[in-house]
Amino acid sequence: MADWLRESARVIGEHRQELIDLDRAIGDADHGENLDRGFSAVLAKLDGADSGTPAALLKIAAMTLMSSVGGAAGPLYGTAFLRAATSLGDTERIGPDDVVGLLTAARDGVVARGKAEPGDKTMVDAWTPAVEAAGTAAMAGASVVEVLAAAANAANAGATATEPLIARKGRASYLAERSAGHLDPGAVSTGLILQAAVDAAGGQP
Repeated sequence: MADWLRESARVIGEHRQELIDLDRAIGDADHGENLDRGFSAVLAKLDGADSGTPAALLKIAAMTLMSSVGGAAGPLYGTAFLRAATSLGDTERIGPDDVVGLLTAARDGVVARGKAEPGDKTMVDAWTPAVEAAGTAAMAGASVVEVLAAAANAANAGATATEPLIARKGRASYLAERSAGHLDPGAVSTGLILQAAVDAAGGQP
């Protein structure tokens, strides 16, 4: 879990400008900057916390993102991570079903906080296919890494599929039909963060 959060911080930093540019087209142009600042703060909080349970680390990330990230991203990702932490409880070794549970809880947290549905051109369009793909993979007997990979691939495909959509939630919805033709930055960052989980787990048994 610590490796996932660190890899998320690295990849968000790497794609910071891309996320800014995506958000400039249909939002406030602050998604990349806000997430980069938030995950940098998470990195600082993780020092000395690697011995905590996965849930404890997720909770640290959640509270840090909520307190340090402006706009919608902080509350949405903070709620996602907090719900994911709650789903894990005291679990110390995460199995495929735990992955499905934490992704489902995270998605449900985003939906509860943002009141968005699939097709609204939000990060839910990445989270929902990720949850569905993870569940299918786990039921087929996939490993943790394989479940995460299925989720990340589906999230990235979902993010790509937001391009032709007309936004119905958030600041992008103010543009109405003009929001079509642009990727949703929250869906893109969701794909990046889930791919970071794959990369972090890739070296684990």
